[in-house]
Amino acid sequence: MIAAAVVLIVLFIFWDAFKPTPRRAAAPDPDANAPLRIAEPPPAPPSQVAPQTPPPTTSSQGTAIPAGPNGREPSYIELLARSETRRRIRSSGSSTYLGEMLETSGDSTLRRWENRTTAPIHVWFAPTHAANFQPAFIGAIKAAFGQWTSAGVPVRFDFDGDSTNAEVTVKWRIQFEIERTGQTDVTWDENGHIQGATITLATFDPKGRAMDPDDIRIVATHEVGHLLGLDHSKDSTDIMFPTAKVRDLSDRDVRTVMLLYQLTPGSLR
Repeated sequence: MIAAAVVLIVLFIFWDAFKPTPRRAAAPDPDANAPLRIAEPPPAPPSQVAPQTPPPTTSSQGTAIPAGPNGREPSYIELLARSETRRRIRSSGSSTYLGEMLETSGDSTLRRWENRTTAPIHVWFAPTHAANFQPAFIGAIKAAFGQWTSAGVPVRFDFDGDSTNAEVTVKWRIQFEIERTGQTDVTWDENGHIQGATITLATFDPKGRAMDPDDIRIVATHEVGHLLGLDHSKDSTDIMFPTAKVRDLSDRDVRTVMLLYQLTPGSLR
């Protein structure tokens, strides 16, 4: 009996030493029922915001073919025609200055009127009170037009119209502010066909000298060349040289305008 009691006492001592200690309940969390928030990173300071990278660009060394009428690309036949036109201009060599014109034009475009032998281009002389204007100037200008038509250009001119049907207007001013005595402003369509023009002539040269009828004829002959689609020549023996050195058309002037009117106008690129 004594031994059994000893065993029970020992077992009680061990149980009391190793039994689990009761834990106190945790205090309730006031934010336990709050909605869940996802933290966002703070925005970067302005100096650290990465710049947007532009889309990559490409480049090529090729030459773009200009769009044809109505924004379309030129057809194979049109490209062949342009190639033939360039060949004819090259073959003319120095006998014309069409090649020079294209080199300096910036857009490689031939411009001219459509053949107008049966439907003349209407020219109107605007009235003027410019000092030194003389009625003889009108005859001088008509003579300038006549030089080009006599050369064989397939274009005729009518001087009996008025401002309502005028395709070409001739205007006057006393003097230009720059070194010139004439100016021609031409308009054309997308195919290179000239649609109209304005020729402005001065009654005094840049030095203040009064122009006479023959002066007007020479200047007008040059300006009518622009009206027909010609640009400047580099040869001082041509009427289309920037500063008039001759009084009449040269053989090169004639050959150049005749070749121009045998070719299809428009871009040669």
